Order: sequence, then C-alpha cells, then structure tokens
Amino acid sequence: MTQDLAMSPSDRPRNVPAAVATDVDGTRFDYSPYATSYRQRADYVPAVVTSVLRTAGVGPGDLVCDIGAGSGHLTVPLLEAELRVDAVEPTASMRAVGQSRTEGYADVSWYEGTGEESARPAGVYPLVTFGSSFDRTDRPAALRETARILEPSGHFACLWNHRNLEDPLQARIEEEIHERVPGFTYGIRRTDQTGLIVASGLFETPVTITGEQVFRLPAEAWCEAWTSHATLGQQAGAGFGDVLDAIRELVRKEAGTWIDVPYVTRAWIAQRKAPGGKAPR
Repeated sequence: MTQDLAMSPSDRPRNVPAAVATDVDGTRFDYSPYATSYRQRADYVPAVVTSVLRTAGVGPGDLVCDIGAGSGHLTVPLLEAELRVDAVEPTASMRAVGQSRTEGYADVSWYEGTGEESARPAGVYPLVTFGSSFDRTDRPAALRETARILEPSGHFACLWNHRNLEDPLQARIEEEIHERVPGFTYGIRRTDQTGLIVASGLFETPVTITGEQVFRLPAEAWCEAWTSHATLGQQAGAGFGDVLDAIRELVRKEAGTWIDVPYVTRAWIAQRKAPGGKAPR
C-alpha cells in the first residue's frame, strides 16, 4: 500500500533547516566529523511524519524509540507531536548535538546504542523509528532488534529525505558529482525497503508513504550541510573537498542568498507480526 502526500507548489510551505543521523550500508561508520554540519540539513516533510504516526496509532504521551537519532533530525518532530522519546545514537559527538538540540524538551532520554544492539528493554515501544539511519545498519539484524523491543502490536518505520533530482539545479549538481566521482551511488537509501522487511518474517507488508515539499534554505548553510554527506565523502575520498567546492560555486552562481530545494521524504512503516505469523488486530 502506498500513500502519496506530495503537495502542489502553491501548498508548499517555506521552512528552514534541521538535521539527520547514523552508520553506512551495513558497516560501522564514525560520524564524528559530520556531527555539527548535520544540523544544516532540511527537515523531513511534516505531512509524512504525521502520516507515519497516524498509521502507527501513536499519540501524545506514548513512548517511542528513535534509533540512529543523531543530532535529533527526527527526534524533534516526534517530541513536537507530544510523544515521549528514547533516542538511541552510537556516535558520542552526534549524541551530544542531539542532546543539546532537545534539552528544552522534558520527555526525551538519550542512550548509546545501535540498530542491532539498542540496549533498550524488550516489548516496550509501540513505534520504533529509523530516520535516515536504517541503511547504516545490518538491516536484518536491526529488524530483529526492533521486533524485540516493540510491543506485540507495535510498528517499525524507516524514512529518508531525498533531493528531487528532476529539479534543474539539483540535476546540475548531480552532473558535477558524477563528473568528479565516476560511478557514484547513493546505495540502498534510495531503494525500496519492502522486500527486505517482508523477508524478515517479523513484519507485515509495509505501507509506503511519500511526500514532497520545497524548502527555502539559506544557500550557504545548505552548501555547508553537504560536508555531512558521508556517502559522498566516502566515495569521493581525497576529492571530497573539490566536489564540495564545485557545488558551492554552482549554488552561488545560480541561487543567490536563498535556495529553494524540493525534497521528497519516503517512509516505510510495518506492523510487527504476532508469534503465530499474523500481526495482532
């Protein structure tokens, strides 16, 4: 089942940045160098987050677990929905930024842990979320850990923010990247998660939720956020700085002080199956 929450241009509010977090396609990755610049990243599309919470059936006062919480990119919207949040993040510097960002909220606790070993108690949460972090785990192991800490009727959700690469400026940025990093790929973060979730045998077929929104962001801050792009940084290696310089030069030439960036948030949400095989009703 797919829900498309894309907004028409006239409906698209203009928002300003927030943040993201966690590891890399199944291998442990140190996000310490990226911690501060993560705050410059755009928000998830609010309508998608709202739809995820509605599908999971959670509301004010419910306790949820946000794994790979990083600098609080998804943690903050969960708190603003009046949920209580246990935020799990393996990288100390990312966790410190997240703690600083959420210190004004009473109902959040931060813990060291990973998607595969969250160190959270079993059977506690009605919802476990992975905001731009599920692809940084051993995904089958993370699904097993999620099922362990979920309530019997609980839900798993993973979501990512993607730039709409059909936008003319974003398409030109992609050209710059591929010219300097031949064979560059975004990995599994832009692929359908349905098959893997179903194959685990732990969850029902997920609902897919998609929404698009144009975010108006300070151009320099948006360019700075590229320094937190670990996937690009890994593949570019020593040429990472040159790629960032090319992006910055192009944005300065084309966008000016502010840049309008169309983002698509894609989410997969699935209910845990009961031990007998079917999700509780």
